[in-house]
Amino acid sequence: MQPSGHSGGAVLPFPARNADQVGFTREELTRILDLYGRMVAAGEWRDYAMDFTRDFASFAAFRRAAERPQARVEKRPSLRQRQGMWTLFGEHGQVLKRGHELAGVLAPMERRLVKVVDS
Repeated sequence: MQPSGHSGGAVLPFPARNADQVGFTREELTRILDLYGRMVAAGEWRDYAMDFTRDFASFAAFRRAAERPQARVEKRPSLRQRQGMWTLFGEHGQVLKRGHELAGVLAPMERRLVKVVDS
């Protein structure tokens, strides 16, 4: 018998693997959250949001929760064979970087972090 409030003990990956949903792999999410944590420590970001849809997965970082995201990383597998499935958007929705590798797309934010820490 299960204790009340428990549903059979099934463990679901995050996000729940669904054929109709794009998500981040553990390695991708680790890389993104590592950058997020360092930006929080530098006082640049304070909140984040993730969105998982049929077409894309996105991670948005905010200076304040009530504002638009200061940066947003989007994964669109349908663009894998074209300009690359990774896109970094700026605060006003402008495309800052596109590419096939997550590390290359996050590079502008990494450089920004170095400038913040050095000043």
